[in-house]
Amino acid sequence: MEKYLDIIKNSYFGYWNYIQKSVLMELNWENYFYGLILISLVVWGLEIMFPWRKNQPIIRKDFWLDTFYMFFNFFLLNLIVLIALSNTAALFFNDILAIVNLSIADFQLFDINTFPYWARLLVFFIVIDFVQWFTHTLLHKYEFLWNFHKVHHSVKQMGFAAHLRYHWMEPVLYNSMKYIPLAIMGGFSAQDVAIVHFFNIAVGHLNHANINLDYGYLKYIFNNPKMHIWHHAKELPEGRKNGVNFGITLSIWDYIFKTNYIPHSGRDIELGFEGDEQFPKDFIKQELYPLVKK
Repeated sequence: MEKYLDIIKNSYFGYWNYIQKSVLMELNWENYFYGLILISLVVWGLEIMFPWRKNQPIIRKDFWLDTFYMFFNFFLLNLIVLIALSNTAALFFNDILAIVNLSIADFQLFDINTFPYWARLLVFFIVIDFVQWFTHTLLHKYEFLWNFHKVHHSVKQMGFAAHLRYHWMEPVLYNSMKYIPLAIMGGFSAQDVAIVHFFNIAVGHLNHANINLDYGYLKYIFNNPKMHIWHHAKELPEGRKNGVNFGITLSIWDYIFKTNYIPHSGRDIELGFEGDEQFPKDFIKQELYPLVKK
């Protein structure tokens, strides 16, 4: 038990020091704080210059709520829950394996660090994105998980900051699902993670942005606002009540597994989910909703 307490304590101190260094600009490429701000300002500028829904205000409905979610989920949530939880979960998993004389290294099929740099990044990116796509389908398939995911689908006017409106339980599930695939491939450097993470954040912001953006043939590879808007549609087609267009960064998984759906432009469709009129409108009640819902 003592080693678990030490990991939790060290996780908090370590991440708090990282946050301080980020804000004080003592970090370079791994500065997620200013990286998130820069990406957000760029995409917001694109929303203002090239709006898809021209009658949607620049400060749209729930803009400030989503902005709070963005910084809470990206930084404070890690400080409060995820870093300590991830580290203790990893130690617990290793302790369980040790009972049967195994370690996480025994599951490693290959060492991705022996790959050329571009191949290492590409494999890391593709594997992570597929795991996230699959996890996303689970959030829609099972009612228990869907009640947490409703927070994200409570967005009524789409904008870049809606990307990071989600319940804190979601990254717990996502990170748990990614643990084994990453262990199978071996370790990744902090720089690898930062590059892929910044790219995913940029695409995720664009997917949710009010931007008249058409990727051409690349829309069959990368998720985009004209595809993702249908993921948030309040009215879903018959036989697709668990949702459509689950892609996170890549859209190709939806085309491969036949979960794609873009019947027309979708610019002015109603967003949300059935019964969202009764869904809480403030941060605290939204966070508590899945825990108190009967």
